[in-house]
Amino acid sequence: MSVEATTDLRAAAREAWDAVVVGAGPSGALAARELARAGRSALLVDRASFPRWKVCGACLNGRALDVLASAGLGGLVERRGGVPLSAFRVWAGGRSARIGLPRGFAISRARLDAALVEAAIEAGAAFLPETRAALGPVEGATRRLALRGADGAAVETGARVAIAADGLGGSFIGADLGPRREESARSRVGAGGTLRESPAFLRPGTIYMAVARGGYAGLVRVEDGTLNVGAALDRALVRERGGLGPAIAACLREAGLPAVPGIEEASWKGTATLTRGAARPAAERLLLVGDAARYVEPFTGEGMAWALASAAAAAPFVAAAAGDWRPEHERRWAELFERRIGRPQRRCRAIAWGLRRPLLVRAAVAALAGAPALAAPLVRGLDSAPRAGRP
Repeated sequence: MSVEATTDLRAAAREAWDAVVVGAGPSGALAARELARAGRSALLVDRASFPRWKVCGACLNGRALDVLASAGLGGLVERRGGVPLSAFRVWAGGRSARIGLPRGFAISRARLDAALVEAAIEAGAAFLPETRAALGPVEGATRRLALRGADGAAVETGARVAIAADGLGGSFIGADLGPRREESARSRVGAGGTLRESPAFLRPGTIYMAVARGGYAGLVRVEDGTLNVGAALDRALVRERGGLGPAIAACLREAGLPAVPGIEEASWKGTATLTRGAARPAAERLLLVGDAARYVEPFTGEGMAWALASAAAAAPFVAAAAGDWRPEHERRWAELFERRIGRPQRRCRAIAWGLRRPLLVRAAVAALAGAPALAAPLVRGLDSAPRAGRP
């Protein structure tokens, strides 16, 4: 079921918004919802129509669920048919280990994102899909933005604060405006796709992960039985194998995962390089949230948790700072973002470092096969709630 616009370009141009949020993924939709709940006028803009598919691992861990619950959306994922997750099985070098997960859900991004946009609309946020936004200058107490509809019509609007939530490869802040992006020289590319049919051994409720020398792939069944596949791949492997599908299939074979028919021929979509971020998560009357601010390769739903946690932190911050923006607000947002998001991202960065070392991975899988409890401290760390901090 589609999520329709609640406003149009002309109306958006006439309004003096407290916040314009660009990008209606989990971070953008939740930020707009929380601002609307606080009585602020919020416009949520996205270049796509909804529902829409996104490259993503399709998993939410306990931390993500806690953020939703604290926002009054604790039952949203279950109501939308999310599949409870209880285990994580990793394969490497022909061996596998099963690790229990304390909580989590698998749900397609098409269904989750649409549900969060609907929640934002219900809270009073305006929604404008199929619209591209470009960041403009600051004029007095207003950040200017240019909006262009799918039919080419264009207007300008303004907001006390603009929030960039347009993801890993977003272009909203532009090449010459706002914080510049930086990326690791060894950063992998992301890939995602779905299979309508999958082997019986890939059971609902378990995340399957195959780790190889050239990357790794995660597989999980979502609410409609579809197999969602997300991968992080070395660019050299993709070139060598002649495409994303063959590269993912090569990772599965090397890891020892049983064959998944149709995986090479499936329709795959790639992403910009992973493990990248902005030089700064804020500029004058501009905040970056979610993947637009910083992205590190996640494993069992951590990426969704970071996106939601940064959005939940942004809403009270904007509500407090928008009326009287001062230069120190940029520093304060950077510090708050680091407290809420930086520490768990550093844990995942360390795991990504380890996954590039085949001998280390094989030794770890062998150890976990015999003693799964060894993974418990790491799982608790990745699943734990964010560290609190004042807006």
